[in-house]
Amino acid sequence: MQFVDLKTQYKKVEKDVTARIMAVLEHGQYILGPEVEELEKKLAAFTGSQHCVAVASGTDALLIALIAAGVQAGDEVITTPFSFFATVETIVLMGAKPVFVDIDPRSYNLDPNQIEVAITHKTKAIIPVSLYGQCADFDAINAIAATHGIAVIEDAAQSFGATYEGRASCNLSTIGCTSFFPSKPLGCYGDGGACFTNDASLATAMRELRAHGQSKRYTHTRIGINGRMDTLQAAILLAKLDLFREEIPMRKQVAQLYSEKLSGLVTTPYVEPYNQSVFAQYTIEVEQRERMQAALQERGIPTAVHYPTPLHQQPAVKGLVDPALRFPIAENAAKRVMSLPMHPYLLQEEQDSVVRAIREIILSSAV
Repeated sequence: MQFVDLKTQYKKVEKDVTARIMAVLEHGQYILGPEVEELEKKLAAFTGSQHCVAVASGTDALLIALIAAGVQAGDEVITTPFSFFATVETIVLMGAKPVFVDIDPRSYNLDPNQIEVAITHKTKAIIPVSLYGQCADFDAINAIAATHGIAVIEDAAQSFGATYEGRASCNLSTIGCTSFFPSKPLGCYGDGGACFTNDASLATAMRELRAHGQSKRYTHTRIGINGRMDTLQAAILLAKLDLFREEIPMRKQVAQLYSEKLSGLVTTPYVEPYNQSVFAQYTIEVEQRERMQAALQERGIPTAVHYPTPLHQQPAVKGLVDPALRFPIAENAAKRVMSLPMHPYLLQEEQDSVVRAIREIILSSAV
């Protein structure tokens, strides 16, 4: 059983992918070629954003967004302790201080009710993470940020294709950032990412920042990075974009079936009533996770943990965060969460075997 099945997906778009790649090989513009601009227009239309800036990775997207938002050394950026390391890594690379706020116990997203007390005169931005494919509560977060004149940068690495109050992820805040890592809901065949905004000046800044701060060739108006998207990756995403629209309801259907069959056995994902999740992962909570994982592995069922160590406990941020600080909800989730095989092409009989195995393991007291 595949945890994420990219082979089946590829077979559905093989001809389009091949044609798109061959077109790039013919024109030879491998960096920021015409496919990149075409992709930006289509992604902007998909999200309803006025501007899309395609970049080399989701991490670069966050870094470019932070620079464009004016975050500097000594500033503070509020974020969640329960996310992939890139969220905090980019803050620290800017010389800024990460300020963590605990998460909501049901959605695992940043708890808006705890943000206000974390704001100081040094706070420059808030980075909510739309975890596991579900958007954070952006109306509440944006309202707080607006009161204090703070930028909000959505880390939408896992939520491209999701909606909040009928609005698309990546078009919910000052800047939206996503990743097209292969296993993401919309993934390329390497690294890739994008920044989204409705602010023309921010869009201009981010376009310059991704290309060493160039406003035109050899004119560097700001310090930037090499964060340009490869044309081949843009071509692959263009070939997959229409299929992605079909896959979104398929992902939801897989998640719904899981939840129906696992109800009463484990804690299944909770989706806020105003959200439509794209289910980048299907993540449950279990007791004695390591034993459960081992028992499932013996039955040929792969699992993953996103994420076993909260960000404030990572060795690399030691000294940046008060060691006495505790974020009990995030810490508890980190000990209990486990992701099951999840992709649009997961067969019902495969899901049945996963559910049956979990039930047998629990009832046998193996866990």
